[in-house]
Formats: sequence, structure tokens, C-alpha cells
Amino acid sequence: MTPKTNFEKLKIILPPAPKPLGVYKPLLLDGKYCYVSGHGTVQTDGSLIIGRIGQDLTPEEGKLAARQVGLAILATLKSNLGTLNRVKRVIKVLGMVNCVPEFQKHPFIINGCSELFAEIWGEENGIGVRSAVGMGSLPDNIPVEVEALFELI
Repeated sequence: MTPKTNFEKLKIILPPAPKPLGVYKPLLLDGKYCYVSGHGTVQTDGSLIIGRIGQDLTPEEGKLAARQVGLAILATLKSNLGTLNRVKRVIKVLGMVNCVPEFQKHPFIINGCSELFAEIWGEENGIGVRSAVGMGSLPDNIPVEVEALFELI
């Protein structure tokens, strides 16, 4: 199964590829590597999921928000690469969680994005190294931001 086939099988609807909100590129190609800037919780209508985990959102809602960030990353990849089949594997994911200071389940939240990538590229190529950290705030009060590095075919 190819990433494109897996994507179609899941019947996923992607949000619009987010436009930069500052002075940066959403994606940078360097040889066989594709660096993806931090993405937020862009929904299919272009709006953002907002709120802080442990205050406005439950951990389960935060995990769904992280999956939505993964979908925004897929939209950027597809928009810039033309197809998800150009991605060989996930190298690294950095997940940042906007949460109350006492929140401790950052990895659970970022699993929402990581599980999506594993569904698209399979466990062997869809799971890379990862960090999941808590933040005091994130832009526009989004609950999750993720940046990623992919190896290309």
C-alpha cells in the first residue's frame, strides 16, 4: 500500500494548506529531506481549534487537535510535493502542547499526530523520533503546534 492509497482508504478531508503567519516558509526542501515548519490546528473551514489543555480542552480533545495539526501538515506536503508518495518516511516530530503547568500527559496529546502519520506511512516509515513538550502558550491560543522532518524518495 502506498501513502496515497492509505490516505484515500481513510477518507480523510484535508484542511487548506496553511499560509505563513510570519516571515518563514511552511516547508523547505533540502536534498532528500523535507523540513516542515510548525503547524497549528487548522480545520477544513480554515478556522483554528483554540484553547488550553487542562483548562479549556480535555486531553482527548487535545489529542484530536494534534491529529488536526497532522492533517494540516499533510495538506502542506500534498500542496508542495504534489503527492504524499514522495515521502519515504517520518524522521522527527516535535510536538508542543499549550497546557496548564500541572499537565503531564504531553506524549498522549502528540500521539494524535503520530498515529495519523503511522496510518499514512505504516509503522515502519510513519513513526520517527519525537519530542512532546508543554508550553505556557502558543500562537492564537492554539492547543497544539507540531513541526516535522521527512525523508523524501
